[in-house]
Amino acid sequence: MTGDVLVRLRRALPTLRPAEARVAQTVLDDPNTVVASTITELAGHADTSQATVVRFCRAVGYAGYPEFRIDLAQATSRREVEMERSGIAEGEINQTDDIEAVVSKIAFHEARTIEETARMIDTDAIERVATAISEAKRVDVYGVGSSNLAASDLAMKLQRIGVFVFSSPDPHQQLASSALLEPGHVAIGVSHSGQTRETNQALEIARKRGALTAAITNFPDAAIGMVSDVVLATTARETKFRVGAMSSRIAQLTVVDYLFVRVAQRTYERSSAAIRATYEAVRDPQLHQVSSTKMERPTAV
Repeated sequence: MTGDVLVRLRRALPTLRPAEARVAQTVLDDPNTVVASTITELAGHADTSQATVVRFCRAVGYAGYPEFRIDLAQATSRREVEMERSGIAEGEINQTDDIEAVVSKIAFHEARTIEETARMIDTDAIERVATAISEAKRVDVYGVGSSNLAASDLAMKLQRIGVFVFSSPDPHQQLASSALLEPGHVAIGVSHSGQTRETNQALEIARKRGALTAAITNFPDAAIGMVSDVVLATTARETKFRVGAMSSRIAQLTVVDYLFVRVAQRTYERSSAAIRATYEAVRDPQLHQVSSTKMERPTAV
């Protein structure tokens, strides 16, 4: 199997049956204990049967529990090495942590998010979306709440290299814009959970209009995957402070940078000229002088 088993479990969790999901959550909560457990012991920890554990293993891509446990042992060992390298004894942020521990743990989680996203990302999918953006007459980018931060960042970056792009934090504006798309256009939705109703609706409308649709999400099998031609899967494990959308934001911005750089490479001449033009526009002191002069009122005589 390729990729980190813990990453795959987090992605698969929303799609598993309730009993299988209990097994997955038991593994995620304490993988070190599970590595040392027999199938009977794991079934007991998850309050389910051995048959359910076998079905769970098959649901996440393994022939059985022995193969799953070997992969899990490798993943937990790798994580312990990474934590030791970062000087962290325990990865979860706790209420009693001092500022040094908070800084170390956040750095660890965010660095791990970037590394895992890079390891798990489908580069063919990035290539397909970047090619479509490079050739598109128009690109829409949708996102709600914290995911709108990544959506806005992608839109801003694409605009700076000459791509005609629309982005708005207003879900109604997103829906209205999606209804105006056509074949040859691209619509990109950003949602960590993949279950954001407004984002999924906008993508669904865009797809019906003939646009190529792409999703940036941590859960490819969620609803957003059903309305997307291409899925760019992030790899983020949030801490207890999920409201901050810390790891998910970092993962999304990482994928944004992958897309931006690849589009810039594919449209190098246009992108270079656009970057120069936009840079000059925002740095020219005469521009600001003209703007301020226009706002000055004539002196009364």
